Amino acid sequence: MLYVITGPPAAGKSSWITARARTTDIIIDLDRIALALAGPGAPSWQHDQTLLKVAHRARFAAIDEAVKHRDQVDVYLIHTMPSAKALARYQRLAAEVITVDPGKDIVMQRVRDMRDPAMTAVASRWYRQHARRPQGQPAGRQASRAW
Repeated sequence: MLYVITGPPAAGKSSWITARARTTDIIIDLDRIALALAGPGAPSWQHDQTLLKVAHRARFAAIDEAVKHRDQVDVYLIHTMPSAKALARYQRLAAEVITVDPGKDIVMQRVRDMRDPAMTAVASRWYRQHARRPQGQPAGRQASRAW
């Protein structure tokens, strides 16, 4: 099964996956990929643009290969703000889209405490794009299309 995990920065997407994934499952997380490719002592979330470019290419390759095996293992893909095109692809792949959002106040505090200040703009943009969903709605399964 392919699970696409969405939500604002610092919402707890990685923690949500960690609580559910088995050791044989595949987790595709740009932050993990970038950290694996970075030099010693690199920060966990604030990456150089060149590193991010390489990490994005690796992520795309990982997605392309992992979806071929989604009948044998679960694939968890973190995609903070998937485009309509990406969501359409995930729908064709019969993915389950899950949104993790503990609420704007909690996310903004976590961003201030743990992330680069630039992530505040990303979190704000996420909330503007998801204004129709009530804040603080617990993490849960979201339909892959509007019924």
